[in-house]
Amino acid sequence: MNPRITLAIFGRILRQLSRDRRTVAMMLVLPCALISLLAWIFADQPAVFDRIGGALIVMFPFIVMFLVTSVTTLTERTSGTLERLFVLPMRKLDILLGYGLAFGLVAVVQASLVATLAVGLLGLDITGSVGTLVLVAVVSAVVGTTLGLCVSAFARSEFQAVQFMPLIVIPQILLCGLFLPRESLPDGLRLVSDVLPLSYAVDAVATVTASTGWSTDLTQDVVVMAVFILGALGLGAATLRRRTR
Repeated sequence: MNPRITLAIFGRILRQLSRDRRTVAMMLVLPCALISLLAWIFADQPAVFDRIGGALIVMFPFIVMFLVTSVTTLTERTSGTLERLFVLPMRKLDILLGYGLAFGLVAVVQASLVATLAVGLLGLDITGSVGTLVLVAVVSAVVGTTLGLCVSAFARSEFQAVQFMPLIVIPQILLCGLFLPRESLPDGLRLVSDVLPLSYAVDAVATVTASTGWSTDLTQDVVVMAVFILGALGLGAATLRRRTR
């Protein structure tokens, strides 16, 4: 890995994002708007918002970052940008890390905005600290980012990239414990949920909302998500192509 090349790609992606106001609005404003809508829906039932609000704080950034990253990376490949980058002396991992750092920085801002809004203005009641909640949301968003980078290698068009969302994201939403505790799922589905990263994000945020301090369970959940991040980056580096044929 060449840090200089990685940082150069990191800066280029940030400059590109700064010129794309619609994408920036989608990444930063949309999750805040969705959590605000949820709080409004359950304005007369604050206990319901407290129960599911934390899970959605980690879920919305995960979904948005997956969608934006997969489409953006594929656009870079179909436009020939990646092919021009490969002419330079750089590794695939340098490129993916540059993309991951850029979108990861956006994820930090995104998760901080959503968590602060939910707890500070919308009245989400949590026992743990806001900082820990933000950290879990950031890690969840980075998981979505790296999964988006990974699946973009298997798509040939932006439409195909979007089609991966029902395949990869929706099952995680259904099995992560939002609708039914994972312990209550049928045995087969519980085993599937055990290998899905969003399940550990929801478990982690449940720990944050229910207890103070940093527990062993929270550490395990964050470590598992970190393993998913590294695995997705490694798979993405192994499958990244110069162009779409």
